[in-house]
Amino acid sequence: MTVKSVADEALGELPTWNLADLYPGPDSPALQADLEASAQKATAFRERFAGRLAGLDGTALGAAIADYEAIQEVLGRVMSFAQLVYSGDMSDPKVGRFFQSMQERCTTISTDLVFFSLELNRLDDVALQEKLEAPELARYAPWLRDLRAMRPHQLSDDMERLLHEKYVAGRAAWTRLFDETMASLRFPFRGEQLTSAEILNRLTERDPAARREAAKSLGKVLADNARVFSLITNTLAKDKEIEDKWRNFQRPVSSRNLANFVEDEVVDALVTSVQDAYPRLAHRYYALKAKWFGGTTLPYWDRNAPLPDDDDRVIAWRDARRLVLDAYAEFSPALAAIGKQFFDLSWIDAPVRPGKAPGAFAHPTVPSAHPYLLLNYQGRARDVMTLAHELGHGVHQVLAGPQGHLMADTPLTLAETASVFGEMLTFQALLRAEKDPKRRKVMLASKVEDMLNTMVRQIAMHQFEVRVHAERREGELLAERLGEIWLETQRESLGPAIAFDDDYRYCWAYIPHFIHVPFYVYAYAFGDCLVNSLYAVYEDASAGFAEKYLNMLRAGGSKRHKELLAPFGLDASDPTFWQRGLGVVESLIAELEEMD
Repeated sequence: MTVKSVADEALGELPTWNLADLYPGPDSPALQADLEASAQKATAFRERFAGRLAGLDGTALGAAIADYEAIQEVLGRVMSFAQLVYSGDMSDPKVGRFFQSMQERCTTISTDLVFFSLELNRLDDVALQEKLEAPELARYAPWLRDLRAMRPHQLSDDMERLLHEKYVAGRAAWTRLFDETMASLRFPFRGEQLTSAEILNRLTERDPAARREAAKSLGKVLADNARVFSLITNTLAKDKEIEDKWRNFQRPVSSRNLANFVEDEVVDALVTSVQDAYPRLAHRYYALKAKWFGGTTLPYWDRNAPLPDDDDRVIAWRDARRLVLDAYAEFSPALAAIGKQFFDLSWIDAPVRPGKAPGAFAHPTVPSAHPYLLLNYQGRARDVMTLAHELGHGVHQVLAGPQGHLMADTPLTLAETASVFGEMLTFQALLRAEKDPKRRKVMLASKVEDMLNTMVRQIAMHQFEVRVHAERREGELLAERLGEIWLETQRESLGPAIAFDDDYRYCWAYIPHFIHVPFYVYAYAFGDCLVNSLYAVYEDASAGFAEKYLNMLRAGGSKRHKELLAPFGLDASDPTFWQRGLGVVESLIAELEEMD
């Protein structure tokens, strides 16, 4: 199914997704039947296995995990459908009610399953090792390894069940409030009332006055709603502090690192490396960009402005599709063939529309179905890179699907690998095809800006989170204080060439990652540095690389980062690893300086 873009005919036909591969609709009898069957199966599962896991042999325990996985996959299908329907229109109260109802139903059903992971974690190491000799259980060894990593932070069964049941009325409810508030906001701009995605897109307009007006509108509307966003941020930070205390996590970031199966020290090394490189990267580049614009500083709304030589052309959807798939195919026809399915089978929702979730994402759904991509495509070069990015996630999720529901998901640190690599493939293909020196300069500058947004800005956001969560432990932060921390971390990272007005202090409020997945953002920098190093290996010795790369994606969550990177001779725990990735950005900036 396709719809004609209202915003710009030049975009052509933009696809909308068809969710019928999950369920025909919210009132589908198949959905209700799955919920009822899952409830019966979950209760029967608890009655059969609760308190008895230690007495099962390896074959029986493997069969029990397979039954557990099957129930969880059906619940995952229901919640994936509900989330995608909700993302399509967060402004419709009936859609919001449906989403909340599905959350509550699935949470109630899965309460019968909470005992299982808790009881598995209480199994003796020696006894479990003996059981793992059975092939039926050995298949799940990576999942058990990751599950048992949480053992030191596991609470009593009653406490875990309470936290599980209260989630829908706690963190999930506050997240929904954020989403629906953001979706309902409208930003005045030249007689129109724009969504957040549309007003942010105006910051890349060629007209400087339009960029300024868009920035002022963004800042004012966020300021007018800062009290609500501040309450949400403070509440969720306090909620996290309480749970971290009970689970004995010493630092707010540590639970995310454990979920990503990456050591605190590795993340600290990444953050320190990027912070140390601020002057060599962002400060240096934005001073160069300010010079291109005829000054020594840039107002913050010009940070992502098109360069003076940029023709700022609108890229039609059909051209974006061709550019991305051709770049994928040049690297691996198999990768492109998977990517093509997203376009051919209506797995993408691309148009901007009121109520739709802003930004972009790839939702893996469940292995028995397929992923879906959400975009807000507006024809900019950055939108093409976003398509390449999200398609990378999508093909990764397809390739990892055979690992099964429990092991297909990849930790965030590696989940960004395929997406950023897809961007790099697309950029390099476009750069090779471009012969005009002015266009090449524009393309290099655009890539540098994307990398700075992915590395420097995300680490600055990470530092914002670190400071907010630390200060929240001493008491609630006013919106003004949140703004001060935001400005301090942004100034430190972007450097003296970017001039900030006071209204920029409220721009922390629209970042969804702070709300949805605390401490997510460093994964972008992790992925970008990793891909820079990975792509350098590819350029040095491309023979056989594509198959090794596809095997890495096929592994899903079954292997940790050390195992996955070893075939490429890379090690994220090596202190020089991050310097190598950052050096790629430095070299591109140096190339731009030589063009001047």
